[in-house]
Amino acid sequence: MDFTSYIKNIDPEIADFIEKELKRQQENLLMIASENYADEAILQATGSILTNKYAEGYPGKRFYQGTEYYDKIEEIAIERAKKLFGADHANVQPTSGSQANQAVYLSCLNPGDILLGMDLSAGGHLTHGSSASSSGKIYKAYYYGVDPQTYLIDYEKVRQIAKEIRPKIIVCGASAYPRQIDFRKFKEIADEVGAFLLADIAHYAGLIAAGIYDSPVPYSDFVTTTTHKTLKGPRSGLILCKEQHSKKINSAVFPGIQGGPLMHVIAAKAICFKKAMSEEFKKYQIQVLKNARTLADALIKLGYKVLTGGTDCHLILIDLRDNNITGKDAAIALEKAGIVVNKNAVPFDTQSPFITSGIRIGTPAVTARGLKENEMLLIAEWLDAVLKNINNETIINDINKKVKNLCSEYPVYT
Repeated sequence: MDFTSYIKNIDPEIADFIEKELKRQQENLLMIASENYADEAILQATGSILTNKYAEGYPGKRFYQGTEYYDKIEEIAIERAKKLFGADHANVQPTSGSQANQAVYLSCLNPGDILLGMDLSAGGHLTHGSSASSSGKIYKAYYYGVDPQTYLIDYEKVRQIAKEIRPKIIVCGASAYPRQIDFRKFKEIADEVGAFLLADIAHYAGLIAAGIYDSPVPYSDFVTTTTHKTLKGPRSGLILCKEQHSKKINSAVFPGIQGGPLMHVIAAKAICFKKAMSEEFKKYQIQVLKNARTLADALIKLGYKVLTGGTDCHLILIDLRDNNITGKDAAIALEKAGIVVNKNAVPFDTQSPFITSGIRIGTPAVTARGLKENEMLLIAEWLDAVLKNINNETIINDINKKVKNLCSEYPVYT
């Protein structure tokens, strides 16, 4: 595909970087759990003429003229999102998962209200109450974590904390937790203390849509997600909620935290939701999980500390402290070899967030290329070779050549 034919004539400098980035995506194994390959229909919609229009408001209640077709597109996106996840109400206007969470808080909390979320160091997200985030600055945030032996959520401990602090809202969901989250238990805890329940499924949404990871929709007051990651859509956000919260959610998004929605991105979301209802998408998600489990098992056999002993989703978290390697050094060496992962804190980490003791590995993008279990075994061997020879440029370069050869067999954006 030619992504820069017109840009070259206008701005060759930017076109050059786009072409270099295309080559990087084509020639490397992208294994950051929060990234994926959007297909051509998604890319075309996000680059379409729909970017030319302001459409502040909601379908049938806009503040500008000329929105007839934009209303139809947004209505389709809303109905598809509701059908895909079995939700009462959907707001498709948030431009990110972080904004989606911000809108939920705005809809039901006042400054200083108590929020209980998963600790960032245990696998939670910045927007779940981290002091670096507005969620930790505007609201009084408390945290739950994981068991120090199993690295699993201790639901009884969550209950104890909730009963002690009496939060207004409990946030469940994570960015680096590889196991199934028991949304029913979180609902029981929330009901016990009279709290709202927000499930952030940004990482698990595609698996949930395919029915291979339990859905929080029946149990939660609010569900937020991104639309990229496992959903394979555009970089954006989505809010699902019970009908009784719909008006407050809509007001919190617009005019609460944003103005005109990105209608070209909403069109791409509509396409994403349609594709996510297909049998092909379900098969893809099944393979994502198979690949993650195969890779996790292979790494365990090679002696690596895969936290929780495996995975129920698309991601794997590896603690490298026993290997005397930092997450930062591991991620840099693996990128040189053509395997792109991210450094990641592990529970009870003693390294700074800029160094970390672990790496997070995901299978959505490599699965989108067509890689299956046999290729995961190869990748495990290459990961092992790099991590055991982290300063050996000859070995790293040799792995890089093998990675490029594999990528050429499973091309993207040709």
